[in-house]
Amino acid sequence: MGDVTEQQLEDIEALFVQTAGSLKSGGGKSITLEGLSPSTIYFADRPKREVGHISTKRFVDLWSAGDNSFEADPPNAVLSFAEPQDRAPEEVVVTIRHPKLHGDSLTYDVDVLDGTLPASTGPCALFIDPIGRPLSPVSLAGMHRRERRRERRV
Repeated sequence: MGDVTEQQLEDIEALFVQTAGSLKSGGGKSITLEGLSPSTIYFADRPKREVGHISTKRFVDLWSAGDNSFEADPPNAVLSFAEPQDRAPEEVVVTIRHPKLHGDSLTYDVDVLDGTLPASTGPCALFIDPIGRPLSPVSLAGMHRRERRRERRV
């Protein structure tokens, strides 16, 4: 998609994935993705399947672009960790704000919505909801919260 715009990403209701070699949290108030991939993957399922990538720098530059920006309406995200073989992978649902990119490290301020944020971990992925639609039907964090509510009712 070349030099993708905020409007193009919003129009396709793109979800985003950022991967990193490790993560550190700052007392549950921030996360830092270290050894971050230089590209942020985006994808959409409907109405038209789209997959691509943009530089993580461009993703951060687009954070405050447009009326429905992530700055105006911070997205929810699911942080997924690769765990040792004897345990199932853990997930934490967060709201992310104020990205700060320094080389291959990206820091977000966070509010933890569900799960427990570890002080540090190895490889991880951050799945970020669409621009301007943190509770849309395709919201990963929204689906995760609905599944947990169903589990608690049983």
